[in-house]
Order: sequence, then structure tokens, then C-alpha cells
Amino acid sequence: MTFKQLEAIFWVARLGGFAQAATKLHATQSAISKRVQELESLFDTPLFDRTLRTARLTDKGEEMLAVAQRLLGERDAAVEQFLRPEVIERRLRLGVTELTAMTWLPRLVQRIEAFYPRVVIEPDVDTSVTLRDKLLADELDIAIVPDAFDDPRCEARRVGELEMAWMCKPGMVDASRPLRMHELARYRLLTQSSKSGVGIMVDRWLGAQGTKLPVALVSNNMLALISMTVSGLGVTYLPWRCLQPMLDSGMLATIKVTPALPVTRYVALYRSDQRSTLIASVTMLAQESCDFTRMFQTDVLPPVMSGAASGASKRGRGVSRRRA
Repeated sequence: MTFKQLEAIFWVARLGGFAQAATKLHATQSAISKRVQELESLFDTPLFDRTLRTARLTDKGEEMLAVAQRLLGERDAAVEQFLRPEVIERRLRLGVTELTAMTWLPRLVQRIEAFYPRVVIEPDVDTSVTLRDKLLADELDIAIVPDAFDDPRCEARRVGELEMAWMCKPGMVDASRPLRMHELARYRLLTQSSKSGVGIMVDRWLGAQGTKLPVALVSNNMLALISMTVSGLGVTYLPWRCLQPMLDSGMLATIKVTPALPVTRYVALYRSDQRSTLIASVTMLAQESCDFTRMFQTDVLPPVMSGAASGASKRGRGVSRRRA
């Protein structure tokens, strides 16, 4: 029984077909079929039901898939354990939300490149829900998103926090006194949709407060929300620290609302069945880089030592938590 055979059954089962597995493994479809047939011959039992159009596992196939997943995971862990960080050569498919891309993503990329110069980083900027779905579809290795998901298929590790505040065009709302939540209903609200992690968390919080606010305009684009708010189209919640220059210049104004919005926690999300010391190290680097206080951060980080990444990955492995 070889790792190539185990990889074949794993990816055929995961992706739902021999052609898809061949593309994933950079092999021909006939080569993938041969590897599966070798396993079937070795144990004298069919692993896939070939009477169906799709590649569906038999009962014994399901057992073999569990074995393959465990052995491949142990192989990958062993390889990473004995490789020096600077010689790890692989892709890192990194998913981030728009706000992270507009603030501290460059810092994170720089740190990863310093620790792992041979790792090719592929950033993917999208909504939180879409990034979660891509992660589960094995289109991403890790996603930095608001802590909005309770999914047993994923693990999450805290990265940082984001403070939101209600904002509007100066003079649009009477700022002489704090407003109650129901008073916001007098104004047109600009909100993020159910595909946004922040939007999901704010909606949950409003529900817990027993408040349901009318919605006039919904957008998942942060720049669009800022632009519409500056133009006086409505009231919305925005990350106030990174928008401080706009507050200071009089383009935006904060609104005191009681109770205040809760802090939004950001996490590194990755699949429970695909643990990796590289992912653990990247998570630690994200914790060190996370900074939502400034837009378009261009400052250069000081040089870092590769040994720190090894320490980061070791520290990181002990603090992950499984989502219930």
C-alpha cells in the first residue's frame, strides 16, 4: 500500500470523481484509476460502486478513506516536522476579508515571506461566508474572518479584535445626547449582508438586544459603505480607529448609541482534518500582524529570525480550539 494509492482514493472521494482527482494530483485519469485498482486488488474488495455515474465509496471504501486520511495526515506532519521553515516549498492559499486587505494584509505577507521564502502566497479577498465555503471545499488553506461561524468541520484560533461604531455625515444626527437603539430607526440604515461576518455578528447582537432595525441599503463592499455614509445617504457601523483621519477631517462623525456595539473578534479559520505546522505558524504571525487601526499600512517591519517561526508554530499548536 503506497501513499500514491492512498492519495488517489482520498481525492477521488473528496472531489467526487477520477478526473477531478487527476487534476488535483497532476496525473492522468488512467493513472488515478490504476492506483485505486491496485488497492482493490491488494485487499480483494471493491472500494467504489462502479454502477453509479458518480464516484461513490462502498462500505469498505469508507473504511479505507478513513485509513488514508489518517496516514496521509501523519505523513504530512512528519514531513513538516523535519523540514526547516526556510526550505518548505508549497502554496499557501490565504483568504481574508476586504477590511483586512485594506489594513494589515501587507504586514502579514511580509512576515510569512521572511519566515518561509519558498512558500508562494495566494491571497483571496472575499466575504466571510464565501471564504468559509472555499475553505471547506479545499480551495483555501486558512481564512482570516470574524468569529461568526460555529462549524464542527473547522477550528478557529483568535487573531485580534475590531472596534465598530455607528457613523454618519456630520450634522445628519443630533449628537448632543446618546441615542437608544430604536431611535436609529428614524434614519436610513446602511448595513452589511448575511454574507459578511461582521454583518452576521451585528445581526445576532441586535437580536439578543430584542432590536430589529429596518434596512434600506445593503452592501458587502466596505469602500461603498464609507462612500455612501460620507455622502449622507444613511447611518452605518464602521471600524472607527482606521477611519480616524476621516473623523478628524470632518468627513465622518460618530454617533453615541446605547448600548454600544460589541467588539468583533477575528479568528484564523482552518479545517479540522487538515492540521499543519505551517498553518499554526501563519496563525501566530497573523496574531502578531493584526492591526485594524490604520488603513493602507505601508510601514516596513524589522527583519525577523527564522527560528522565531519555529517557536511560533510550536506555541501555536497548543492553543487551538475545536468549534462546537
